[in-house]
Amino acid sequence: MAMNDEALLRYSRQIMLEAIDIEGQERLLGSRVLIVGAGGLGSPVALYLAAAGVGHLTLADADVVELSNLQRQIAHGMADLGRNKARSAREAALALNPGCEITLVETHLDEAGLDAEVAKVDLVLDCTDRFSSRYAINAASQRARKPLISGAAIGFSGQLAVYDFSDPASPCYACLYPPGEGGDEGMSCAESGVIAPLVGVIGSFQALEAIKHLGGAGTVHRGLSTFDGLRGVWRHYQVPRDPACPVCASD
Repeated sequence: MAMNDEALLRYSRQIMLEAIDIEGQERLLGSRVLIVGAGGLGSPVALYLAAAGVGHLTLADADVVELSNLQRQIAHGMADLGRNKARSAREAALALNPGCEITLVETHLDEAGLDAEVAKVDLVLDCTDRFSSRYAINAASQRARKPLISGAAIGFSGQLAVYDFSDPASPCYACLYPPGEGGDEGMSCAESGVIAPLVGVIGSFQALEAIKHLGGAGTVHRGLSTFDGLRGVWRHYQVPRDPACPVCASD
């Protein structure tokens, strides 16, 4: 995608980077991304990807903005209370970069809906906070062989994993958390609390990995990274593929 003078100026600080350059920025402008969840993680993801010049975002979220969300969900404000989160986040992202095309999905995506949306994009970002949603997004991404960047944040702890389903050796989310062993289905920010900047740390990490993958910069993250916000400590773990995984073992 050719850039005009305004675009060259807008993205100049990225184009200056050898790992991005003109070619990488053009790849970003031609990319399509699905963001499932427009809350704590989805807010920085949507804002940074729009600002960085990803050409088309699909924002999917069926929830509405509540007062308790505003402590951490930075794409929304007081004027957005009661509005759909995807619609509110779209307006915030377009205020940063009106050249970004943003499609809304304001209903819950079932299996067929996920398959349809995943098929349209180059990359999927899981910004949800429920194991059931994460399993469904993982399965749809694996079926379509689309890379998935998964983030999670609760309390003072966060994590990120990237699953590249074009790589035969790549694990999937179900390899890391086998169904039935993922923990309490009710574990979410609403029940357990979360420190506000943590979702910004993890969401920004997700956005960075998305830009690297789409723009062809550096080495895409492998394995699982966890962050202990109370101690300020990152840890990285290698995650092997589970030969008995109910999602990807058939491959």
